Amino acid sequence: MASLQTSSSSSSSSWSRKGRIIRATINVQRRLTNISLPGLKTKGMAEKLDLHNCTDRKRSPIDVNMLKRSDNNGHDPLVMAKLYAILEAIADRVEMHKNIGEQRNNWDSLLLTSINALTLSAAAMAGIAATSVIGGAAPVAALKLSSTIMYLSAIGMLSIMNKIQPSQLAEEQRNATRLLKQLHNQIQKIIAMGNPTTSDVKEMMEKVLALEKAYPLPLLGAMLEKFPENVEPAVWWPEQRRRQTKGLDGKKGWNGMLEEEMREISCAIRNKDEVDYLRLGGKASKLNKFLAIGGLVLTGLAALGSAFVGSPNHGSWEVVLGVVAGALASVVNTIEHGGQVGMVFEMYRRNAGFFKLMEESIESNLI
Repeated sequence: MASLQTSSSSSSSSWSRKGRIIRATINVQRRLTNISLPGLKTKGMAEKLDLHNCTDRKRSPIDVNMLKRSDNNGHDPLVMAKLYAILEAIADRVEMHKNIGEQRNNWDSLLLTSINALTLSAAAMAGIAATSVIGGAAPVAALKLSSTIMYLSAIGMLSIMNKIQPSQLAEEQRNATRLLKQLHNQIQKIIAMGNPTTSDVKEMMEKVLALEKAYPLPLLGAMLEKFPENVEPAVWWPEQRRRQTKGLDGKKGWNGMLEEEMREISCAIRNKDEVDYLRLGGKASKLNKFLAIGGLVLTGLAALGSAFVGSPNHGSWEVVLGVVAGALASVVNTIEHGGQVGMVFEMYRRNAGFFKLMEESIESNLI
């Protein structure tokens, strides 16, 4: 009985303490509701401090709009899957373009070294054949034949090298790698910002296809023209669409004066910067074509001269032609491919394309 009385007394004392705490809390809340602070035009401090009715508090218009946007524009699993598939394909293409660019850069140095070695060796053999008098006609004929064969081999390799222009091919792949990396980062930003749409997927696909068309990987059937009649800027983007986004004033966000200034900038880009780079690209293309033809002609003359070395009916012109023309051909080839004139031409095309892209971007934003 004593233990029951003790427990009942302790429980009654605890209930009395809890009742005092609850009454004190209610009194505090009532006092807080009667407090007015300057600068707060509200019904009461307790409502602002969320001391009660926390689940039924009013949201600001911004919170409501954000919640509506989140509900309406949730992540579409299909759109996200498509974007990740495009992202993976772009990463694969970046690696491919990078590896092929390194390979074609190696083509330039290796082919140039091999052609110059053949040309100079053939010229040396032609000179030795002209001055050789030991052993009769057999050594001379062997040297002549070897020199002619080496010259003809150099002509064949040089024709292929002039046709494909390895330095220009390597520059194309470097540009493709850089632009694909930019596109890869752009898709990652879209995914990180959230709420991608089908229009984003379509836009990214168009950009990838335009890039692959501007800088193709294969050589046969898809290689860009290395000696075009008319130099055009490089185009690696899809057609720019007119933007319909308008500001609060019903326009694009600028007034007529700013629009006129943008038109003047676009006109200056089109008539000056783009034209200047196309003019420089045309000069580089003409120089490259002249050097390519000159190298082949000189190598052919050297092969012709080496074939007639030692003939009694022809004076010394065949020796001069076989040796001097071969040396000059080596110099011309070194200027063309060692100086990477094709790469310079592609660089001018890319710069002209950059200004063309800027011009189209400005015009697509004008009303």
